[in-house]
Amino acid sequence: MCGVGRTGAFERGRDEIRTGRRTLLTAGAGIAISTVASTVTSSLPRAAAAASAGTRRRAYVVVLDGCRPDEISPALMPRTSALRDGGLHHPRATSLPVMETIPNHVMMMTGVRPDRSGVPANSILDRTTGEIREMDRPEDIRVRTVIERLNRHGLTTGTVLSKEYLYGIFGGRATHRWEPAPIVPVSGHAPDLFTMEATLAMVEEHDPHLVFVNLGDIDRMGHSDPTGPLGVRAARRAALAATDAQVGRFVDLLRSSGRWSRSLVVVLADHSMDWSLPHQLIHLTPVLEADPLLAGNVTIADNGGADLLYWTGDPARLDAAVARMRVLSAAVPGVLAAHDPRVTPSLRTGPLGGDVIVHAKSGWRFSDPDQWSNPIPGNHGHPATMPIPFFLAGGHRRVPRGVTSSRRAATVDVAPTLADFFGVGAPRGGYDGRSRLP
Repeated sequence: MCGVGRTGAFERGRDEIRTGRRTLLTAGAGIAISTVASTVTSSLPRAAAAASAGTRRRAYVVVLDGCRPDEISPALMPRTSALRDGGLHHPRATSLPVMETIPNHVMMMTGVRPDRSGVPANSILDRTTGEIREMDRPEDIRVRTVIERLNRHGLTTGTVLSKEYLYGIFGGRATHRWEPAPIVPVSGHAPDLFTMEATLAMVEEHDPHLVFVNLGDIDRMGHSDPTGPLGVRAARRAALAATDAQVGRFVDLLRSSGRWSRSLVVVLADHSMDWSLPHQLIHLTPVLEADPLLAGNVTIADNGGADLLYWTGDPARLDAAVARMRVLSAAVPGVLAAHDPRVTPSLRTGPLGGDVIVHAKSGWRFSDPDQWSNPIPGNHGHPATMPIPFFLAGGHRRVPRGVTSSRRAATVDVAPTLADFFGVGAPRGGYDGRSRLP
């Protein structure tokens, strides 16, 4: 769920309409886009800020949530495939730990890893309350995003995010934002048809310099498709085709409106997807509770293909507890590895990401704290879901045509690519990613 409840979101939206901070675009649908008055004074001299705001360049980041790179093919996704083949393709691109939606969207917009951004996973233990919660609050992001950096340079930005928790964590950072609606019960997301309607309306009405879009149908159908483990993936394939049509609508708008020639389009996924059969389920809770040291002193935040284990006992016994959690977890069938993030530099999940991170093997999923907690066949978060599509398209002169790069790209590269494109420079401490523009 979003950090602000549905009732609170409705009341807030109504107030924004009344005060003129939200625009109703009623071209056949009640699309409501909020406009936030900037309270941040540009760090540039006024003349330089005005020059930045006057640029004709436009950038669009389109996230095909949960899409696997092998699914973008002429047969399944012809419009997206053609877009990829006409730009700069990174076939070795990856999501980064934990391979979940929220942290990788945050990495896209911050350009830094979770140990710096403060957002390591979808679900964490909040030690201030002792409860497991989603990272869906604006204050969860502890660094400035590229959205805010562009705003400070006099540029306008927009977010069109299909999932409630993404809308929650990015909050009012963008100049213009769409509250996802209508929301599908249980999934907590707006279908791609409505998300694209809002995207097209935002581009046509407000024309932001940057628009950040999340299309969630592929991910949601992948989670719930019971044919996924069997390789049929009927619902998944239907979602791929439908999302491809929405990508085509977006490209058509850019071309017909004359924006294509001055645009950079970054298309990628936040993670891919893996499927498991009902008997390929990993349940760590009874194993940990049977151990005298760990019993009653471990809390688990389940992230599908990754379990984050938190030691809640005597801090003086942390090292012993971590060693014991790793040994016991690694011995459970279906577990790929159990890591101590303090000694596994590649994880970089930071203090909120658990004391031990346990990854599932391909074809397995976690279900904690109860055996029935995770009934869905499609999951991500583990290394099997690291490969993602990632390519640059658009008609701007800086986008190469029909080129494949051997360099390994990642979600953390999006923000530095955007900063390079708009010439806004790097934040203090630099980016963890790098620009993918030649």
